[in-house]
Parts: sequence; structure tokens; C-alpha cells
Amino acid sequence: MESAGVQEDAGRAGDGGEATVSPAVRKSMQGNKRRDTRPELIMRELLRAAGLNGYRLDWKVKGHPDIAWPGKKVALFVNGCFWHRCPHCHPSMPRSNVEYWTLKFERNKRRDAETILTLQQEGWKVHVVWECQLKPANRDRTCKRLFPTLARELGKSLRQ
Repeated sequence: MESAGVQEDAGRAGDGGEATVSPAVRKSMQGNKRRDTRPELIMRELLRAAGLNGYRLDWKVKGHPDIAWPGKKVALFVNGCFWHRCPHCHPSMPRSNVEYWTLKFERNKRRDAETILTLQQEGWKVHVVWECQLKPANRDRTCKRLFPTLARELGKSLRQ
């Protein structure tokens, strides 16, 4: 039995996670969904409304894009701002266990960059939308920027 003050290993095999986090943080991290997050659901709803359907979810290529059109080799990642370190809203760094979080976020960012590069080298067109870009105040701007490009790459017309 563990006391609340005892820390445990939160790393995954191959993740370099030798650092430790508290049981409460570990439980919180395990509670984060890998797919069907609120930003992903919002993006899928917006894509359907724009007529950009026919996508597949969590497609089996490097990085498992959240949304993919495999026949056209178009991938869309819907990144959470905190975990992927959004360049737009610059989320805050946790105040405790800073060394652990710094390394974790660096690994996440490096993995994201490697995934994008690999997919591009395999002929995929890759797009990244950030959680903050799907907030109500930013959605229209995000869609106006992204959807014409997606429509062109997919050979589709946008719904008005």
C-alpha cells in the first residue's frame, strides 16, 4: 500500500520516463483520452458541415493522425495545447517537478515533428489544428484558413 506522499514511476517503456510524479498526477494523466476528445469532436462536426467527409479516424500510419483521408494522403492532427505545447497560446508549465515536465514536453514536441516529417516524406499532406484554434472565438478564422486548402487537396467542394 502506498501513502499519498510516495511517488511512483510515471514513464512508459521507451518514453525515457525515469522521473516520478505523484499518484494524483499519474491518475490525472491516465484519465486523459487518446481519441474522441472534445476538440476532435468539434473538428469532425465542422468538417462534416463543410462537406469534407469521407475521413478515417486514427488511421494506421506513423503517428496515427486523428483524422485522415488515406486515399488522398491527407492527415489532420488535432493537438491539445497543454500536451503538445501550443505555439499560439503558450500554455503554462507545471510548477512542481519541472525537470520531469520539461523533458516530457520536449519528447512530445520532438515526436510530433518526427511524425510530421515522416508522413511528408511518404507523400502525405499534414495539417495541425490546435485546441485553442477551436475555441468559439477562433473557429471561423481556423475554418476559413484550413478548409479551402483541405477541399483543394481532397478534390471536394465546400458547402456554403
